[in-house]
Amino acid sequence: MGELFSLRQQCELLGLSRSGLYYRPASESDENLALMRLLDEQYTRTPCYGVLRMVAYLRSLGHEVNPKRVRRLLRAMGLEAVYQKPNTSRPNPEHKIYPYLLRGLPIGRCDQVWSTDITYIRLSRGFVYLMAVVDWYSRYVLGWALSATLDADFCIEAVGKTLEARQCEIFNMDQGSQFTAPRFTQPLLDKGIRVSMGSQHQTEKIVRLFE
Repeated sequence: MGELFSLRQQCELLGLSRSGLYYRPASESDENLALMRLLDEQYTRTPCYGVLRMVAYLRSLGHEVNPKRVRRLLRAMGLEAVYQKPNTSRPNPEHKIYPYLLRGLPIGRCDQVWSTDITYIRLSRGFVYLMAVVDWYSRYVLGWALSATLDADFCIEAVGKTLEARQCEIFNMDQGSQFTAPRFTQPLLDKGIRVSMGSQHQTEKIVRLFE
């Protein structure tokens, strides 16, 4: 299926300048950006590939890379192999983890449950991170923000702007450090919103909503 909107129209809808689409994070060289593009394309084909397999893939294309470099680039893009593995994620001991409230819960109206997640968008000259707030019933995107880094500030700002117009009964997210931070959860609690946290498998990825 072809593009529904031209590049100019997409920029207008998102409130971005066309030059912003070609932003390149200053910390990444042209060579690293090229490698990241290759990693992203291979990950789409084989999401089960871990670091060592990705190293072998890049080397087969003539790129002299080591596991440390490939691991860093994959982490920068938020990519990890999809396979069963021991649970090595440990919550920040300073952050409270809230229970998952959506198991078996019928979703029957707007503003009953909102959910949020972060994905990344590959651009022609780099990538940015997208955080969106979605109503689980209507599937509408209620708020969103873009950032060149994975700090919590852009997430907090996006949710704050969304809550200025309306609010939900339950706000669901995964246990990422951006969402478990008290600066993110406390404004929700102050408005009487119940906070729900699930694993990455329980929390629906925002990227699926754009497929």
